[in-house]
Order: sequence, then structure tokens, then C-alpha cells
Amino acid sequence: MEQVQYVREKVLVLETAIDDLNPEFYPYVIDRLLAKGALDAYLKPVVMKKGRPGVMLTVLTRDNNQDMDRVLTVIFSETSTLGVRVRTERRFCLYRGFLTVSTPHGPVRVKTAFTVDDEKPARFKPEFEDCKALALKNNIPLQEVYNAALLAAEQSTVLKNED
Repeated sequence: MEQVQYVREKVLVLETAIDDLNPEFYPYVIDRLLAKGALDAYLKPVVMKKGRPGVMLTVLTRDNNQDMDRVLTVIFSETSTLGVRVRTERRFCLYRGFLTVSTPHGPVRVKTAFTVDDEKPARFKPEFEDCKALALKNNIPLQEVYNAALLAAEQSTVLKNED
């Protein structure tokens, strides 16, 4: 079995527990964080002091002050938190890239992950928003667009490898 190649990097993990924010705001906050350079942002339900239900907001950024400052600005301006914990962690991830494939419904960007070399992607994931937009535009099921993009991505790499 070949050894999997991966990226090693340090990331900052920013976390805050929130129990008094309108839950309708969370998707907006996540979108703003990602737009400001967060690598990932997610929510987990937690039980806070006095048994109150709350949400743990976790955000990953690159290990630099510029990205951290942009993310902190969003957290402090868009949530009700009074403080954010920050820690450095190591992260391992597959090499990634994008390709755009043609489908009968229109073009779709597809995220690719490479495990051994840059020539042959091991995994594909069509971009949800591209698939959603085409499904709505063409009035067809989302799954139909997604499957067409996945098939096109798989076939495009087979063609490249046969050359």
C-alpha cells in the first residue's frame, strides 16, 4: 500500500460559547467568517452554566495575525460574545484543487483531493452552490445535477490518465 501524501500545517482554533444570540443569525455569521478568510467554521450545541442551552462557535484560520484579526472582528461585531479562546493546533489534510466540468445542465466546479500524486485525484466533491443554482435554473432535481458533475469529474480524470 502506498503512503498517502498530505499537507501538514498549523492552524488557529478560535472558540466561543454563546447562549443569547438569535439562532437565525448563525448562518449569516458563518458566511461572514468564511468570506473573511476562515478555513472552516461550525457550530456545536452545548449546555452552559445554569443548564442553559448554548452554541459553541468554532473557527479555524491560518496561523497568522491578519487572518485571526479579521475573524475576531466578525465574531465580536456579529455575535453577543464577550470573549474568544484561541489555541494553535496541527492539521493534516489531503492536497486539494478544483476543476470545472461540463454537464448537460451547465458547468460545475468540483473539489478534488489527491492522495498520492498530482496526476490522479482520489476523491471528488461537486460544489453544492453550483449544483443548486443549476437545479433551480433548469427546474430539475439537485441530485441529478450533482451526479452528472461527479460522473463528468471521474470521466475527465480517466481521459487524462489514458493520454
